Parts: sequence; structure tokens; C-alpha cells
Amino acid sequence: MKGSWRRCSGIASPRPSGGNGPTWDYKTFIRGAECTERIHRLFGDVETSVGRLLDRLPSFQQSCRNFVKEAEEISSNRRMNTLTLNRHTEILEILEIPQLMDTCVRNSYYEEALELAAYVRRLEKKYSSIPVIQGIVNEVRQSMQLMLSQLIQQLRTNIQLPACLRVIGFLRRMDIFTEAELRVKFLQARDAWLRSILTAIPNDDPYFHITKTIEACRVHLFDIITQYRAIFSDEDPLLSPAMGEHTVNESAIFHGWVLQKVSQFLQVLETDLHRGIGGRLDSLLGQCMYFGLSFSRVGADFRGQLAPVFQQVAISTFQKAIQEAVEKFQDEMNSYTLILAPAILGSSNLPAAVPVTQPGTLQPPMVLLDFPPLACFLNNILVAFNDLRLCCPIALAQDVTGVLEDALAKVTRVILGFHRAEEAAFTNGERELFIQFCTVFLEDLVPYLNRCLQVLFPPAQIAQTLGIPPTQLSKYGNLGHVNISIVQEPLAFILPKKEMVFCLEEREPGPELTAPAAAPELPAEESSLEPITPAFPAEGQEQVESGEPLPDVPSESA
Repeated sequence: MKGSWRRCSGIASPRPSGGNGPTWDYKTFIRGAECTERIHRLFGDVETSVGRLLDRLPSFQQSCRNFVKEAEEISSNRRMNTLTLNRHTEILEILEIPQLMDTCVRNSYYEEALELAAYVRRLEKKYSSIPVIQGIVNEVRQSMQLMLSQLIQQLRTNIQLPACLRVIGFLRRMDIFTEAELRVKFLQARDAWLRSILTAIPNDDPYFHITKTIEACRVHLFDIITQYRAIFSDEDPLLSPAMGEHTVNESAIFHGWVLQKVSQFLQVLETDLHRGIGGRLDSLLGQCMYFGLSFSRVGADFRGQLAPVFQQVAISTFQKAIQEAVEKFQDEMNSYTLILAPAILGSSNLPAAVPVTQPGTLQPPMVLLDFPPLACFLNNILVAFNDLRLCCPIALAQDVTGVLEDALAKVTRVILGFHRAEEAAFTNGERELFIQFCTVFLEDLVPYLNRCLQVLFPPAQIAQTLGIPPTQLSKYGNLGHVNISIVQEPLAFILPKKEMVFCLEEREPGPELTAPAAAPELPAEESSLEPITPAFPAEGQEQVESGEPLPDVPSESA
């Protein structure tokens, strides 16, 4: 361009000539103008091109940068793919951890599962920001939850001590529960298994239900306690807890659970006893005492809590039997007719069948056979006594005496009611028979009941229990004997004065009621209360329960 400019300048420069100057350079000026115009156009084109170039340079620069970036990404991906290919085996093992964990848990390979869980925890600490690692961690946690459920379920089965130790070891290594929570979980699981066994016992027969409950509780509760003490230690920790840290009395967890189980057993026992177990109270008491004794080896002897339960059942059963005896006596008195016994039998020359008295038995007064209502009443009382004797705590002496006194008071009112209803129609013979009836009731039946009470509750044993001499027993009220004067007083106006004086002088003090030597030949361990047996067939005595044989209660020694 500079050369062209020079050429144009050379052409346009005036040359000296001898002729007309301007005419000579006309063409030169025209060509110079054309060159100048062309140069201006070319400069404009150049300027336009340069402007367009400058406008396109930023986008080109960005494209170059994008290219460089994409090239770097491609290179990085290539390096990553190369590294992935080289580490393919290791990556595959990591990705297969959730599946392997699930397989180990479902096949009970808990040791391997715990190792995998520990490895995953280390991965989570290092690479918690990687989504794949987070997914693996979540799946492993689900498998750990399944493992926890399986281990707890094993504790709900009939598992032995070695298996218990292994399960608790796995639970501790899982590090999910604290020590106190682990103890609670163990007791809850074992308690669920025990409840399933107790629930499966048939509940139709109370005696069968309570005996099987005693057996199951005695065996399985003892096993659970043994397992707990072998697994957990109740010793004080070597290191004291830090300041402000909440401490849990871990030993109280176990003792509270044992107390709950004993309370539940006592509730079941009381329920079944109230449902009625027949005359097997002594057998049941022996089983319960053996149960409590076996628990004394683990520091949970609850025999002291059995006494109130059996006392309550014994006195309730006795009260019911005495009430039934009084009601039967009242029914018999409603239809009773005062007839002389020989007249009923038709002949007094028949030989009387004297019952053979076995050694160690307390023979009832045979004179009661002349008055069937009294004989039947005494038989029913003796049945109640013999049932009570099977389980007769000395603590019931006062309660039994009180129940018997109330029953005799009711019988006295029934006799007085009979007297008021029949007195106007009495003949001399019937009046004499009624006086004999009352005399036998006061002088034979009531003293005999006192002797029976002495067999059940020996005065020497009562005095020893109270810690007093036997001679001072009378100062503590009617313990083990009925107050005869209370029974005699309402009937005093019926009996002749002579007989009444005799009764008051001879019977009222009743030295045989408190003195231990009243019946030396009848020790409580060998005596039995024998019911009255009729001496001859009672054809006309409907009042003596002719349809039912009188019970034959064997002696206690038998």
C-alpha cells in the first residue's frame, strides 16, 4: 500500500516541462484522485473487517475456553474410567456390601455381619458426601435392624444359657442399647416367652391350672434369673460417672422385674384359690412353699407372702361350710318333730352297733344320735374341721373361733324360734325331750366342739406362738375355744334351774378349754375328727339326711 501510494505520488507529482503545465498532468491528477478514493474505500473495508473481527473475538475466546474445559473433562473422565477399570474388583465388592450383609443376616452369620457393619461405618466417616456410599449405609442399616429383630426374637424362645450369652454379645457389639436398656430388653423378651407358656396352660380346672403355673414359674423363672445373673453383673462400676451424667440403678431393674413376677403369681394363685380347688389346699400349699424355697437360692424367697393368701382362702372356705351347716340345721328344724328315739326305732331291744374307735381319733358324743338335727349339724361342722385341718395356720385360731361362735349363736336362735313356734303345742313328753335337746346341745355338742378346736389349735402351740406361758392364755380372750356362757345364756330360761346351776358350775369355767392336758391322748398331729355314725338304720328319721351317707373322714396320720 505504501508502494502504491508512492507510485501514485510519483505520477501526480508535477514535472517541469516547457509547455502548458496543467494540461500535461491532467490524467495524473485524475488517477491520483481515483487512487485516493480507492485507498479510502480499502481502509474502510479494513476497518469494517477489523471491527467484525474484534466483535467475534470474545465468543471465539469463550469457545476456546469451553473447548479446553471439555477437553479437560474428557481427559478426567478418561482417567476416571481408567482408574475404575483398574479398581473394578474393589468397587464391585463395595457395591455388593448391602446384598452380602442381607445374606449374612438372613443366614444367621452375625459375626460376619458385624464386621461388614463396622467397615461400612468407617466408609461413612471418610466418604459421607458420596451418594453411593450413603445408599450403601442406608441399606446396611436396614439389614442391621433386621438382625436386631432376629436376635430379640431368639430371646423370646426356649433359649439356653450359651445361646443367651452369644445373643447378648452380638447386641452389645451392635452398640444400639445402653447397658440399662439392654437389661430391660432382655427381661422383656424373656418375660414374653414366659407369658406365652403360662397362657397356653388350660384354665378350665383351677387346681390343674395353678399347679401347672407353679411348675412352669418355678422352672422357667429360675432359668431366666440364672441367665440374667450369668450375663449381667450387679457389681458397682470401677469408674464413677462424670459430673452431671444421669446414672441408672441397673440392679433395681432386675429386682423390680422379679417383684413384678412374684406379684403376678400371687394374683393368679389368689384367683384360682377363690375359684375353688376342693380339698387339696394342703397339697397346693406344699407346692407353693417348695416354689418359694427354690427362689431363696436367688434371694427372692416369697414364702412369707403366701401365708395371708392361704389364710384368707382357708377361713373363707370354713365360713362357707359353717354357713351351709347352719342353713341345713335350720331346714331340718323346720320339719323336725320331737319323738322319742325308741318309739321311732320300734323296739329298744335291738343291739346297738357301737362304732369302733380307731386310735388317734376324737369320738363324738353318741347321745347326739337321739336328736338328728344336732347329729347332722355336728357332722357338717366336722367335715368343715377336717377340711380346715389340711391347711390350718395357727393365726386362724381367733377367726375360726369367732366363726364357730357366730354359728352357734345362729343355731341358738333357730332353737329358740322352734321353741316359740311349738311351745304352745308341746306335751309333757315333748317338753321333756326339748329340754334334753337343749341340754345335749349345751353339755355335749358345744364342749365337744371345744375339744375339736383344741385338736386344731393346741393351747400349748398358741401360747408358744404368743410367747406367753400356757397358764396366761385365758387373759387373751377366747383363743381356740368357744365361750360356752354366751351360748348358754339365751337358753337359760328353758333349762331347769338345777341343771343350769350344774352347767354353770361344771361347764362354764371349762378348764379343759385352755389347759393343754385336757386331751393328752389326742395329739394334734395324730388326731382326727370323726363324724357321728348312726347306730341302727333310721327308717323314720328323714331329718338325718337319709339319702346321703355321713362322711368318713380318715385320720390325719393315715
